[in-house]
Amino acid sequence: MNTLSYKTVSAKPGEVEKEWYVVDATDQVLGRLASRVALILRGKTKPSFTPHVNTGDHVIIINAEKVRLTGNKMQDKQYVRHTGYPGGQRITTPAELLKKNPIAVVEKAVKGMLPKNRLGRAIYSKNLHVYAGSEHPHEAQKPKKLDLNTIK
Repeated sequence: MNTLSYKTVSAKPGEVEKEWYVVDATDQVLGRLASRVALILRGKTKPSFTPHVNTGDHVIIINAEKVRLTGNKMQDKQYVRHTGYPGGQRITTPAELLKKNPIAVVEKAVKGMLPKNRLGRAIYSKNLHVYAGSEHPHEAQKPKKLDLNTIK
């Protein structure tokens, strides 16, 4: 029996090939959009996926202010944070957050679906690019348009 054919191949950070994708968030349901984008950012759609290496692709999300929440989540969902002072708990709804910072709702949803460690923070800060409008400064990378319904 040839044991060389059974070796597990791990991707190394230097040999990972990264692609650029553009996702239009217009009328997309927030959770479905975030979960599929998180899969691409993490690299789980690639055959060379390695859990401890950033093998994911760059994702540009445009029209983030036009994302959709189902049901009454626009008013009922709450984002809770704390200032660090006594009695400093602050609660915000997605409707208020969209008015104040349109990209924050999408960023929070995607960040919540990434690993909670150094790798997750690196993926979030380097590979995710969210813009409120339809314009983005990454045309030089020649991003491909991505249909999220094809990702499972």
